[in-house]
Amino acid sequence: MGMGACRCVQEGVSMPSNETAKSDLPLDLATLSEALDDVIEAGFQRQVQWLGQLVSFGSVRGNEAPCQDWLASEFQARGWLVDQFAIADVPIAGKPGASPAVDVDYAKAMQVVASLPDPDPAHRSLILQGHIDVVPPGAPELWDRDPFQPKVENGFMWGRGTNDMKAGVCEMVFALDALRTLGYVPAGKVFVETVSEEECTGNGALATLERGYRADACLIPESLDHRLLRAELGSVWFRARILGRPGHVLSASRTSNAILAAFEYVADLEELTKTINEEAKQHPWFGHIESPVKFSLGKIQGGDWLGSVPSWCEIECRLSVLPDHPLPMVRQRVLDCISACAKRLSAEKIPDVTWIGFQADGHVFEPGSEAEAVLSRCHRYVMGTELETFSQTATSDTRQYDLY
Repeated sequence: MGMGACRCVQEGVSMPSNETAKSDLPLDLATLSEALDDVIEAGFQRQVQWLGQLVSFGSVRGNEAPCQDWLASEFQARGWLVDQFAIADVPIAGKPGASPAVDVDYAKAMQVVASLPDPDPAHRSLILQGHIDVVPPGAPELWDRDPFQPKVENGFMWGRGTNDMKAGVCEMVFALDALRTLGYVPAGKVFVETVSEEECTGNGALATLERGYRADACLIPESLDHRLLRAELGSVWFRARILGRPGHVLSASRTSNAILAAFEYVADLEELTKTINEEAKQHPWFGHIESPVKFSLGKIQGGDWLGSVPSWCEIECRLSVLPDHPLPMVRQRVLDCISACAKRLSAEKIPDVTWIGFQADGHVFEPGSEAEAVLSRCHRYVMGTELETFSQTATSDTRQYDLY
């Protein structure tokens, strides 16, 4: 499960981690909580500056290395043992949770794992993980500033990747800093991991697991309004290459426009999505959400010459995957939909389909684990409320840690 807890020691003394309310806590832990509040408040401006530096790295896919280099140096400066490696260094092909790598050089896809020193093997272990890859900023004219030059305005930091999820990376680092300032270190083994590929495959997280970094629990501090992720949709990404019948515009009546045909395929895929959403109404974790399954036409390109009817068009699409809907079944439904559309259009060739990026099953994080119980107690103590759970209509790295 993507969460966990760890005990702390000062001068060799363990501190309890399982109390349920402040009045029930021993004085030393209650005092520690108040001291942490003071330390965090005193260091908040430093934390904001550090986050701003992290956001300033334009760590879109394929350009994560400078950000990871900086993080590795920050972790080393804290006395942590750092392992920096590329996804290409780890054999992940064919492993559970792996997705195909398309249009990216995994020799440059860097991952960073920092191990805190001197763990006591008698205590539980914990992974703190955050992804540093960010989605592209989109059209620059829609920004009123450089998206990778963060700015604090009206109490918010603005910049691509701030919320998803560099703020979470900052939080997990400075939480450990605050403990250290007070003279505490985690008693058990703790790994601090910054990964790439969360936005498109999950292969960065998978590479850390296959490299041997496992723990009793994992906490991923995504910005989820202090809620626990109970279930999430998977997703399949695919590229369809559609062929038309080319010719000069003067003979357009005897041609077939591949770009216009592409929108027929998109319309049929949208109808497939509606069908799946009807099925989702009976799903135990997503039935309460209106149309949880999403289809997206994310990219389109086609044609070679303005004076010619385009002979080809490629569309790149994403479709959500419900838990209990196996990936092979979902992919076959996509293929059947495209084949049926080709037949309806009397296409000379059924479009070729390539599976790219995410090939991720939907996932349910079953309730009842000890890690969830610990996190619930901590949440109740800190927030004064019960820990809420929710189902997410997106895909995250969390599933990888439950798989392994």
